[in-house]
Amino acid sequence: MAEEPRRCGWRGMDSSLMQAYHDTEWGVPAWDDGKLFEFIVLESAQAGLSWRTILERREGYRACFAGFDPAKVAAFTERDVSRILLDPRIIRNRKKVEATVANARAFLELASKHGSFARWFWDHTDGYPIENAWKRMEDVPATTALSDSMAREMKSLGFRFLGSTVLYSHMQACGMVNDHLTGCFRYEEVRAMSDRIQLFAAK
Repeated sequence: MAEEPRRCGWRGMDSSLMQAYHDTEWGVPAWDDGKLFEFIVLESAQAGLSWRTILERREGYRACFAGFDPAKVAAFTERDVSRILLDPRIIRNRKKVEATVANARAFLELASKHGSFARWFWDHTDGYPIENAWKRMEDVPATTALSDSMAREMKSLGFRFLGSTVLYSHMQACGMVNDHLTGCFRYEEVRAMSDRIQLFAAK
């Protein structure tokens, strides 16, 4: 029997869904606006809950929020919000659902001003992922000065449920920071992906 690879010591890693997410998605640099918006939806929904809870409802969110298309979500009306709140496949929190619609509108406005949301997002690190080198889970921060400042900026632009802690989770998920532990098999794999973002930054 093949030996299990060493992974970050997340809670809930006994779940195959969590393992797959950790092994294939978390920390991979994302510069596609659709992917970045998807994680804004999911991370803001996760506030106060476990990530596993959200992952288990991911396809429900995809169905309810138009395949994570920010233009379609931005056009949602109060009737759409009421419809979504009846759907048991998501977390039925009115403030979070309303925030998703507001966030889609703010997302599109930023994308319009900067050419893409990804351009604005990655400009905060000059297009380069931040390569950390944590050895223990307790060393990984919940927020940083950068997540603090970005969260303040996004709040001023109309984003909701995206405080510094949630935003740092978004930065980790989308590869702005590599917070895989150095002993995790994904650490070097994710690190090797940074050239793709560097090429994007150079365009």
